[in-house]
Amino acid sequence: MALKLYGLPMSTCTARVLICLAEKEVDYELIPVNLFTDDHKQPAFLAKNPFGQIPVLQDADLTLFESRAITSYVAEKYKGSGSDLIRHADIKEAALVKVWMEVESQQFNLPISTITYQYLISPMLGKPTDHQLVEDNVAKLEKVLDVYEQRLTHAKYLAGDFFSLADLHHMSYIHYFLKTPKASLITDRPHVKDWWEDISARPAFTKISANMKYDF
Repeated sequence: MALKLYGLPMSTCTARVLICLAEKEVDYELIPVNLFTDDHKQPAFLAKNPFGQIPVLQDADLTLFESRAITSYVAEKYKGSGSDLIRHADIKEAALVKVWMEVESQQFNLPISTITYQYLISPMLGKPTDHQLVEDNVAKLEKVLDVYEQRLTHAKYLAGDFFSLADLHHMSYIHYFLKTPKASLITDRPHVKDWWEDISARPAFTKISANMKYDF
């Protein structure tokens, strides 16, 4: 039975899982969830994720939500196929993957998502961009990216000289962030820029990003 993924390709969190599935060369069925008609707030969907958010993964009798938990499950279950995203054969490398996954979740995600939302989503909803909120989060993101710049002078990827979930988890938000006026935070840092150009050229991301389209 193929995996079932409930979500939308344009969703950063759904895309995070889709990229992982593509890297692992796993068959799946994508089941669209219409956010504009509140399908994610209906009882049938809430039975899968009580928080009413996409994506949700179903694997037979197992139902998972939260995109990072889903990618970790997929990377572990299918560790023998596609890219080794968790470095299961080396405990030290695996630990570093977990460290940088936490950095993405705890340090990187909030500022980049806030900036991206203010520039790309708020106008679509007829709301003004909150420029003070943007600048507050630019300051936070700059500090994180300075750490990345330093880290990437010593390693090709965040956890080491290998691509992993630590890198993959960044991809969907950077993809959209580069459409904002603050894209230079990525492009003006040479090692961060090189890292992004490398990971965004991967076939799995090229395949999935082709469908990551908002009406910008």
